[in-house]
Amino acid sequence: MLMTLDAGNTQTVIGLFDDDLAGGTGAGRGLVDHWRIATDHDRTADENAVLIRNFLFAADIDMSAEVGGAAICSGVPRVLESLREMVQRYLPFDPVVIEPGVKTGMPILYDNPKEVGADRIANAVGAFDLYGGPTVVVDFGTGNNFDVISENGEFVGGAIAPGVEISLDALFGRAAQLRAVPLVEPRSVIGKSTVESVQSGAVYGFASQIDGMVARFKAELGPCTVVATGGLADLISPVTESIEHVEPFLTLHGLRLVHAKN
Repeated sequence: MLMTLDAGNTQTVIGLFDDDLAGGTGAGRGLVDHWRIATDHDRTADENAVLIRNFLFAADIDMSAEVGGAAICSGVPRVLESLREMVQRYLPFDPVVIEPGVKTGMPILYDNPKEVGADRIANAVGAFDLYGGPTVVVDFGTGNNFDVISENGEFVGGAIAPGVEISLDALFGRAAQLRAVPLVEPRSVIGKSTVESVQSGAVYGFASQIDGMVARFKAELGPCTVVATGGLADLISPVTESIEHVEPFLTLHGLRLVHAKN
């Protein structure tokens, strides 16, 4: 089995794939199980090992005996090194890490390819494998990342905007009379209370951001496929007009593909 680790600024997603497993569709095919935990910059390699071993034990999987490979992507250096050390210490192989020098099979057309986040590369590789190109990936995370893949499978570039939750945190922190609200779709666009007004601005406001950015991408690219991933994709995608596919395990799928190439 292959263990994939996508460590973001806020959350870390752990996935376990078995190529012999027939279940699942899209990016989730072959996915045995997955877990989402808070990213802790101070968590040590040993603590990560205990945590992940317990998850696998609960799924009746012996980490040392049944995990035959690992792939990692992270834009958080301390977390990346902790996960790398965990694999090297507790498993009999080195992990494949998306970083300069690793083979991805995708040309990076950024002015400085080393600047592109590892998760963005994993998303682009996964999306092109599933849908070809040109494709736009929208990743709802700490930031809303837009990744553009050409018809020929090149990472062209994209855009980065503040994410939904971090934007709301800033709003609540600066506006004394506003309090945190449940992040759900309100009953109408025109909010009838402060809570609903905040929800409308968050859900429909960010949906409009997505549609507006995609329209601008299409003006340069022409027709393209739009794929969403990330923790809030299921909330925002249904109220957009541009998102066609939701792939919650897209980053993990990209990690699996990069692992296979290395």
